Amino acid sequence: MLVLVAPGQGAQTPGFLTPWLELPGAADRIAGWSEAIGLDLAHYGTKADADEIRDTAVAQPLLVASGLLSAAALDASPGVVAGHSVGEIAAAALAGVIDEEAALRLVRTRGLGMAEAAAVTETGMAALLGGDPEVTIPHLEKLGLTPANVNGGGQIVAAGTAEQIAALEADKPEGVRRVVALKVAGAFHTHHMAPAVEKLRAAADSLTVSDPKVTYVSNADGKTVATGDEVISRLVGQVANPVRWDLCMETFAALGVTALIEAAPGGTLVGLAKRALPGVKTLALKTPDDLDAARALISEHAGA
Repeated sequence: MLVLVAPGQGAQTPGFLTPWLELPGAADRIAGWSEAIGLDLAHYGTKADADEIRDTAVAQPLLVASGLLSAAALDASPGVVAGHSVGEIAAAALAGVIDEEAALRLVRTRGLGMAEAAAVTETGMAALLGGDPEVTIPHLEKLGLTPANVNGGGQIVAAGTAEQIAALEADKPEGVRRVVALKVAGAFHTHHMAPAVEKLRAAADSLTVSDPKVTYVSNADGKTVATGDEVISRLVGQVANPVRWDLCMETFAALGVTALIEAAPGGTLVGLAKRALPGVKTLALKTPDDLDAARALISEHAGA
């Protein structure tokens, strides 16, 4: 069984969309999405520098667009889909819950709303490498931080104010090897994002929604979700609540997943899967050069 996953914010790098635009029809598809949401995705994905694409309002639509573009190039239906943070919007489109343009419109609203919320207070996120969650999480709470992403494989991402992140760097939990600041512009998946939830809920009310056509795994709690309305409800609430990617991977294992492909810009979720899902074959779509290997993996595992 194959799972297709879509990465979250921080996976983007300057110019990463360039090779994907060389695929037949890709430039036209990106141009159409750009017009629909009022954002030049081609420019930001090919010419913008790291600071420009760090902007939440830019990064999020760019990631969903690249995820959908790379998944379409595979031309295959996975048995299971899931997304990390904003990647869940791409996953919802891949599962047939909403169409692609609706996904881009929704993520544009999400990105703008979260950027506005992040501007209220100087906040950020940092990955903790190593350590035991039973030790790390209480330590974070003592410092006033939220375990915003519990990623499995020994990684937790903390979120809070700049002062709280600085306090964490000076006082690491026992067993944590490093604290690495992330290329994001706010404390996502925390109470700091509450104003964005209402904006996203208003936008979601106008969506045309269908039930998932494949198994959809929610990163709120790792559970499978059978109705489109529930998928959308979770997408809205997720903005201000932690991502439990560790539980998603536990569900992949329980479902009998044997292979995992990460949509562009792939790499982050494959890295977590290699540590948490031994025996599961993994592949990250970094450029179109990876498509042949991905198709071979699909032919081997999609019908299992």
